Amino acid sequence: MAGGMDLGNSGKGGKKPLDVAINLVPFIDLMAVTISFLIMTAVWTQIGRLQVSQAGGASTEEQQEEEKTKTVQLTLLVSPTEMRLTADQSAFDPIPLTRDDKGRPDLSKLVARFKELKAQLPDQSAITLQTEDLVRYEDLVRIIDECIGSGLPQVSVSAAMG
Repeated sequence: MAGGMDLGNSGKGGKKPLDVAINLVPFIDLMAVTISFLIMTAVWTQIGRLQVSQAGGASTEEQQEEEKTKTVQLTLLVSPTEMRLTADQSAFDPIPLTRDDKGRPDLSKLVARFKELKAQLPDQSAITLQTEDLVRYEDLVRIIDECIGSGLPQVSVSAAMG
Protein backbone atom coordinates (compact mmCIF):
# COMPACT_ATOMS: atom_id res chain seq x y z
CA MET A 1 0.00 0.00 0.00
CA ALA A 2 1.49 3.21 -1.06
CA GLY A 3 0.94 6.06 1.24
CA GLY A 4 2.54 9.27 2.02
CA MET A 5 2.32 12.23 4.22
CA ASP A 6 3.98 15.56 4.49
CA LEU A 7 6.84 15.33 6.94
CA GLY A 8 7.50 19.03 6.78
CA ASN A 9 11.28 18.92 7.20
CA SER A 10 12.57 18.17 3.74
CA GLY A 11 12.17 21.65 2.39
CA LYS A 12 11.32 20.40 -1.08
CA GLY A 13 7.67 19.94 -0.26
CA GLY A 14 5.56 17.14 -1.50
CA LYS A 15 4.80 13.80 -0.07
CA LYS A 16 7.26 11.05 0.54
CA PRO A 17 6.30 7.42 0.71
CA LEU A 18 6.43 5.82 4.13
CA ASP A 19 7.19 2.20 3.58
CA VAL A 20 8.16 1.16 7.03
CA ALA A 21 8.14 -2.40 8.22
CA ILE A 22 6.57 -2.66 11.61
CA ASN A 23 8.16 -5.24 13.89
CA LEU A 24 5.25 -7.36 15.11
CA VAL A 25 7.32 -9.78 17.22
CA PRO A 26 6.92 -7.84 20.52
CA PHE A 27 3.18 -7.54 19.90
CA ILE A 28 2.87 -11.28 19.23
CA ASP A 29 4.92 -12.04 22.37
CA LEU A 30 2.67 -9.83 24.46
CA MET A 31 -0.47 -11.45 23.05
CA ALA A 32 0.90 -14.95 23.68
CA VAL A 33 1.65 -14.10 27.31
CA THR A 34 -1.73 -12.42 27.75
CA ILE A 35 -3.65 -15.36 26.30
CA SER A 36 -1.71 -17.82 28.47
CA PHE A 37 -2.45 -15.72 31.55
CA LEU A 38 -6.16 -15.53 30.73
CA ILE A 39 -6.40 -19.28 30.21
CA MET A 40 -4.62 -20.02 33.49
CA THR A 41 -6.78 -17.63 35.50
CA ALA A 42 -9.98 -18.95 33.92
CA VAL A 43 -9.13 -22.50 35.01
CA TRP A 44 -8.05 -21.32 38.44
CA THR A 45 -11.34 -19.55 39.08
CA GLN A 46 -13.24 -22.74 38.25
CA ILE A 47 -11.11 -24.82 40.63
CA GLY A 48 -11.03 -22.24 43.38
CA ARG A 49 -14.78 -21.82 43.61
CA LEU A 50 -16.35 -23.18 46.77
CA GLN A 51 -20.00 -24.12 46.94
CA VAL A 52 -21.11 -22.39 50.11
CA SER A 53 -24.26 -20.62 51.12
CA GLN A 54 -24.96 -18.12 53.80
CA ALA A 55 -26.58 -19.41 56.98
CA GLY A 56 -30.31 -18.82 57.02
CA GLY A 57 -30.34 -18.03 53.32
CA ALA A 58 -31.78 -21.32 52.08
CA SER A 59 -34.41 -21.09 49.42
CA THR A 60 -37.93 -22.44 49.93
CA GLU A 61 -37.24 -25.33 47.58
CA GLU A 62 -34.32 -26.45 49.73
CA GLN A 63 -36.41 -26.11 52.87
CA GLN A 64 -39.10 -28.39 51.43
CA GLU A 65 -36.51 -31.02 50.60
CA GLU A 66 -35.15 -30.89 54.14
CA GLU A 67 -38.61 -31.48 55.58
CA LYS A 68 -39.02 -34.64 53.51
CA THR A 69 -35.83 -36.21 54.78
CA LYS A 70 -34.64 -36.80 58.31
CA THR A 71 -32.06 -34.15 59.02
CA VAL A 72 -30.92 -32.11 61.96
CA GLN A 73 -29.37 -28.68 62.32
CA LEU A 74 -25.69 -29.59 62.28
CA THR A 75 -23.32 -26.89 63.50
CA LEU A 76 -19.57 -26.92 63.86
CA LEU A 77 -18.08 -24.14 65.98
CA VAL A 78 -14.46 -23.66 64.97
CA SER A 79 -12.04 -21.83 67.22
CA PRO A 80 -8.24 -21.68 66.91
CA THR A 81 -7.88 -24.38 69.60
CA GLU A 82 -10.89 -26.69 69.21
CA MET A 83 -13.99 -27.64 67.26
CA ARG A 84 -17.41 -28.21 68.83
CA LEU A 85 -19.98 -30.19 66.88
CA THR A 86 -23.67 -29.90 67.75
CA ALA A 87 -26.65 -31.66 66.23
CA ASP A 88 -29.84 -29.81 67.09
CA GLN A 89 -29.71 -29.52 70.88
CA SER A 90 -27.16 -32.28 71.57
CA ALA A 91 -23.50 -31.34 71.74
CA PHE A 92 -20.60 -33.69 71.25
CA ASP A 93 -17.30 -33.61 73.09
CA PRO A 94 -15.01 -30.87 71.81
CA ILE A 95 -12.35 -31.93 69.36
CA PRO A 96 -8.95 -30.33 70.05
CA LEU A 97 -7.44 -28.73 66.97
CA THR A 98 -3.95 -30.19 66.73
CA ARG A 99 -1.47 -29.60 63.94
CA ASP A 100 0.89 -31.87 62.06
CA ASP A 101 4.56 -31.17 61.26
CA LYS A 102 3.62 -28.92 58.34
CA GLY A 103 1.28 -26.83 60.48
CA ARG A 104 -1.88 -28.22 58.93
CA PRO A 105 -4.76 -29.10 61.26
CA ASP A 106 -5.29 -32.78 62.02
CA LEU A 107 -8.92 -33.39 61.12
CA SER A 108 -9.01 -37.19 61.47
CA LYS A 109 -11.15 -37.02 64.64
CA LEU A 110 -13.57 -34.67 62.94
CA VAL A 111 -13.86 -36.99 59.94
CA ALA A 112 -14.51 -39.94 62.29
CA ARG A 113 -17.24 -37.93 63.98
CA PHE A 114 -18.76 -37.10 60.59
CA LYS A 115 -18.80 -40.81 59.71
CA GLU A 116 -20.68 -41.58 62.93
CA LEU A 117 -23.22 -38.90 62.12
CA LYS A 118 -23.65 -40.04 58.52
CA ALA A 119 -24.29 -43.58 59.78
CA GLN A 120 -27.08 -42.26 62.03
CA LEU A 121 -28.38 -39.63 59.58
CA PRO A 122 -27.68 -40.79 56.03
CA ASP A 123 -29.84 -38.01 54.52
CA GLN A 124 -27.94 -35.26 56.31
CA SER A 125 -26.22 -33.05 53.76
CA ALA A 126 -26.05 -29.62 55.38
CA ILE A 127 -23.71 -28.22 57.98
CA THR A 128 -23.13 -24.74 59.30
CA LEU A 129 -19.62 -23.70 60.19
CA GLN A 130 -19.36 -20.98 62.78
CA THR A 131 -15.85 -19.65 62.88
CA GLU A 132 -14.19 -17.31 65.28
CA ASP A 133 -12.18 -14.40 63.96
CA LEU A 134 -8.79 -15.93 64.79
CA VAL A 135 -9.32 -19.06 62.69
CA ARG A 136 -6.92 -19.14 59.77
CA TYR A 137 -8.43 -19.12 56.30
CA GLU A 138 -6.42 -22.19 55.23
CA ASP A 139 -7.84 -24.11 58.18
CA LEU A 140 -11.38 -23.09 57.28
CA VAL A 141 -10.89 -24.23 53.68
CA ARG A 142 -9.52 -27.60 54.85
CA ILE A 143 -12.50 -28.06 57.16
CA ILE A 144 -14.89 -27.21 54.32
CA ASP A 145 -13.09 -29.74 52.13
CA GLU A 146 -13.44 -32.40 54.83
CA CYS A 147 -17.15 -31.62 55.21
CA ILE A 148 -17.71 -32.03 51.48
CA GLY A 149 -15.58 -35.18 51.42
CA SER A 150 -17.60 -36.61 54.31
CA GLY A 151 -20.90 -36.28 52.46
CA LEU A 152 -21.96 -32.86 53.72
CA PRO A 153 -21.87 -30.83 50.51
CA GLN A 154 -24.17 -28.01 51.67
CA VAL A 155 -21.74 -26.00 53.74
CA SER A 156 -22.81 -22.70 55.23
CA VAL A 157 -20.37 -20.36 56.89
CA SER A 158 -21.31 -17.82 59.51
CA ALA A 159 -19.62 -15.92 62.26
CA ALA A 160 -19.48 -17.46 65.71
CA MET A 161 -22.14 -16.16 68.05
CA GLY A 162 -21.11 -15.14 71.53
